Amino acid sequence: MLGVGLGGMLVIAMSIAFMGLYRVEEVYVGISYRGGKLLTDLAEPGYHVKLPLLTTVDQVQVTLQTDAVKNIPCGTSGGVMIYFDKVEVVNVLRKDAVYEMVRDYTADYDRLWIFDRVHHEINQFCSSHTLQEVYIDMFDQLDEALVVALNTAISKWAKGLEIQSIRVTKPRIPDAILHNYEAVESERTKYTLSVQKQHVAEREAQNARERAKIEAQKELDVSLIVGTQKVSEKKGLLETHLIEN
Repeated sequence: MLGVGLGGMLVIAMSIAFMGLYRVEEVYVGISYRGGKLLTDLAEPGYHVKLPLLTTVDQVQVTLQTDAVKNIPCGTSGGVMIYFDKVEVVNVLRKDAVYEMVRDYTADYDRLWIFDRVHHEINQFCSSHTLQEVYIDMFDQLDEALVVALNTAISKWAKGLEIQSIRVTKPRIPDAILHNYEAVESERTKYTLSVQKQHVAEREAQNARERAKIEAQKELDVSLIVGTQKVSEKKGLLETHLIEN
């Protein structure tokens, strides 16, 4: 009975010890809570031991990562509702800023400073611009505008998180408006092709005129040379006659 009791206690002890073993993956650091209190020590990649049932561990990535913010509704200044299917945010959190970031905003800091912030900035942009500006005229500026807006806010309130780049997909617009844009684009393409053809025809006509002028000048030069030769020949004959006489 005693042996059985000791064996059971040994199994329990081993189980508890196994529960205290955890691993931090590469490109992450471990941040620990003991009794709900955030500890200052960071765990590097590899195996570590914690106090079972008392300590919990979150892993925070400290290399470049891409967060995809999806399906963002956006109302333009004209009241048209459009949707951005995906905005990709390339960002990195410095290792020396992990403790303060998690302490102030939890391990889900990117929910506040990336996902929610992108929603906010996209809506700010849309509400102050027309559909034409958002969809066509200023769309190529949106990526950089978001980078500047996010980094400005983050540098003030969440230092250590850096936005490297942002990629915004073309927004979805209502089908009726999309058909209008497609029709306009089709007419613009036709007009552009027509203008290009006209320019080509004008260039060809100009080239033909230039060639004709060159040929005419060449013929004139030849005629002058031939005329000069004939005059010289006649002068020679005249001088010969004069000498003979």
